[in-house]
Amino acid sequence: MIGRTIVAAIALACASLISGLVPSTALAQEDGMLIIAHRGASGERPEHTLAAYELAIDQGADYIEPDLVATKDGVLVARHENEISGTTDVAERAEFADRRTTKVIDGQEVSGWFTEDFTLAELRTLRARERLPEIRPQNTAYDGLYQVPTLSEIIQLARAKESETGRAIGLYPEIKHPTYFAGIGHDLAAMLVEQLHAAGYEGESAPVYIQSFEVEPLRRLSAMTGIRLVQLIAAEGGPADDPSISYADMLTPEGMEKVARYAVGIGVAVPLLLDEQGEPTGVVARARAAGLTVDAWTLRPENPFLPQMLQMGEVPEATGCDDLLFAMLQRAGVDGVFADSPRRATAFREGTRHCARTLPAQDR
Repeated sequence: MIGRTIVAAIALACASLISGLVPSTALAQEDGMLIIAHRGASGERPEHTLAAYELAIDQGADYIEPDLVATKDGVLVARHENEISGTTDVAERAEFADRRTTKVIDGQEVSGWFTEDFTLAELRTLRARERLPEIRPQNTAYDGLYQVPTLSEIIQLARAKESETGRAIGLYPEIKHPTYFAGIGHDLAAMLVEQLHAAGYEGESAPVYIQSFEVEPLRRLSAMTGIRLVQLIAAEGGPADDPSISYADMLTPEGMEKVARYAVGIGVAVPLLLDEQGEPTGVVARARAAGLTVDAWTLRPENPFLPQMLQMGEVPEATGCDDLLFAMLQRAGVDGVFADSPRRATAFREGTRHCARTLPAQDR
């Protein structure tokens, strides 16, 4: 009974916050942001598994997002990082104990087990696990069930689901640490383009975006393929391959004009798009002036990932008002949103969780 009371209170609070701030159902549907499944349906399954990608597609995601790293034998696989102790059971595998090492990745010392030290055959003996068990304990029920997927398998899944559903399933791959990997003999950009082109994904009309936090790999890609490119921009720091540039520099009008020379859009951290009151910061307007699209990362339902004013309850795993955050991003004019729960995000887009009241005209 207490649990139901808390849930009801949270729902009521969210509804109260949403009224007066959220577009009407018709406007939400008309404006329809792209829903990009962040590492698959990572809020409900261990991230970067075929199960997570398939669930995301079934939940209505427009694009699925695989982060790509390389194996020792040069195969692209999906992991959030090339260090895999947090997303697989490698630390429990005695036969790989001697593979634990320390490396410098993008200027940071990292210890653990790395994909580039495993052949694909070896990597396939590992099993995926939930990366955030404290926040998503329900996902640990799927630990040990799934292998690390290859890009080839992800493409095959997307094609199969297109045949099943009759709708296009987009891919939104990120190449992880491309300069680091190039230094050890793996050209992620070239490997990705070769595989995408071979699968029939070519030109700007292909349902594909390639993204990176680095700059030079994207510039190289712009000469290698007509597939659309996206420059990722974090709230702090700058691209690992060019210390002379900061992400803050990229958000100036001059910086955006430079990005527009090699990319069609930017993928921007939410705190850069909204101020503390949830109002637009002007980044989207500057991007529009430079001819760039804007995708926001990341929409997650749990308290630790939401602005303070949208958090509900006292425990980290509690669900806050992510529907209001979606509405704020919608009002800011973003083109797409990376979401850990495509099920929730597609419902928000359809207006099923929104108040029917329209925003005041001066706030539009």
